[in-house]
Amino acid sequence: MARCDTKRIGLIVNPVAGLGGRVALKGSDGVAIQQKALLLGARPEAGRRTAAALKELEYLRDRIEFLTYPAEMGEDILRAAGFAFRVVGQIRGSRTEAIDTREAAARMTQMGVDLILFAGGDGTARDIHDALGLGQPVIGIPAGVKIHSAVYGTHPRSAGELARLFLERNDTRLQEREVMDVDEVALRSGRMSARLYGFLSVPVVHHLVQAQKAPSPVSEQTVLQAIALEVVELMESDCLYLLCPGTTTRAVAARLGLAKTLLGVDVVSQQALLAQDATEEQLLALMSGRRAYIIVAPIGGQGFLFGRGNQQISPAVLGLVDKERIVVISTPDKIFALRGEPFLVDTGDPELDRALTGFVPVITGYRERIVYRIAC
Repeated sequence: MARCDTKRIGLIVNPVAGLGGRVALKGSDGVAIQQKALLLGARPEAGRRTAAALKELEYLRDRIEFLTYPAEMGEDILRAAGFAFRVVGQIRGSRTEAIDTREAAARMTQMGVDLILFAGGDGTARDIHDALGLGQPVIGIPAGVKIHSAVYGTHPRSAGELARLFLERNDTRLQEREVMDVDEVALRSGRMSARLYGFLSVPVVHHLVQAQKAPSPVSEQTVLQAIALEVVELMESDCLYLLCPGTTTRAVAARLGLAKTLLGVDVVSQQALLAQDATEEQLLALMSGRRAYIIVAPIGGQGFLFGRGNQQISPAVLGLVDKERIVVISTPDKIFALRGEPFLVDTGDPELDRALTGFVPVITGYRERIVYRIAC
């Protein structure tokens, strides 16, 4: 018999979320992209990241009942973690699709859950929105490639901690948070096309929930050119340079006279382009036996350096680069917009995340630097 203070959580896992990240596919929407990702050697990440979030709820084990969907949509993960659960629906076809997520969210809400915990990216957040709209409290576990929506924890464990605080306390406020609709087809052609899709009700503890991504204004072009000049002057002729996604790193490539994929990881050496839009596997092959630097800029408004949109820079890739050879570049406006909040890392490897924390020099212009904190 359930205790009178038992809380009910709906758990929904999009098992293909994040599948296209390390193989440079910019997302995982659609069966064709998912199959291509698997052929390229992609490995599912959503289940592992969900398990990390559930660890934060372990000591509430006797006070939580989960409602979930079959197999990889939640059942398998909860069984492995030892939580009490009920399977309340079924997957329609041979593989999970968006309709399964929508039906799961609607069914769980009808059954009176206190909270829906879901793992995915922007596409999953849109599906949850389509099923629920406002009213039902939800928390996203970040597991996708594109996570521009402001409904996700900063890390899987942050999502779990936020869920725990919401269930334990009566003073955690709900806030209407943005769900963003990002066009994956445009992303793969190097264009960012995003719009506000709607809102979801999310319990908010400031440092545990990520902000919405902010674009770079056109007025920053002069600053970008100054940053690029500084970076290029510091480049060593015998080293590889991995240019992460973004307009700031694109300015570095432009200074070298090279075309940069806006949303991919490109590799340059001796002012020549060695690889465009490289996968994790390609990066590891190029870096074998060679000294490499990573040039990365924080995501505007969120502050993420690794783990959002650049999953090709995996723990394996980062393991080949000393921390001192991670070059962080940013316009001052992006840093001011963080209002003192630190840069963030969410590589999927907690030990590596901790190793990356601390203070780092940031190139903000020509011969200009500040020191800023990285947290996880």
